[in-house]
Amino acid sequence: MSHPTAKVVLLVEDEPHIRALLFDYLASEGYEVLEAADATQAFDILATKPRLDLLVTDFRLPGGISGVMIAEPALKLRPEMKLIFISGYPIEIYESGSEIARSAPILAKPFSLETLRNQIQQLLG
Repeated sequence: MSHPTAKVVLLVEDEPHIRALLFDYLASEGYEVLEAADATQAFDILATKPRLDLLVTDFRLPGGISGVMIAEPALKLRPEMKLIFISGYPIEIYESGSEIARSAPILAKPFSLETLRNQIQQLLG
């Protein structure tokens, strides 16, 4: 059972190896991690999980769905949730024209786990 004060992270990443690496790392840092391989799984979690502190989402996802397409409705539902984009194509996030894309941190793949940890600590305190 997870510790009640653990921050809850929703990790959306379609690449299984990257998702597993990030899941293991975030869990080892003390976060409760929920994982989604695509938008359908992400929206299921968003609809059913009462508390989410952070969304970490890839930009390019299966089915032509982008991380921005997940983040925009997610933040409308949960304005207190923090957001980090991860992408091998970070310029596409900026070019999406989304306000969220201009304000959320973007980590370009490959990034170090230390960079991810520092970014999360900045957002979650």
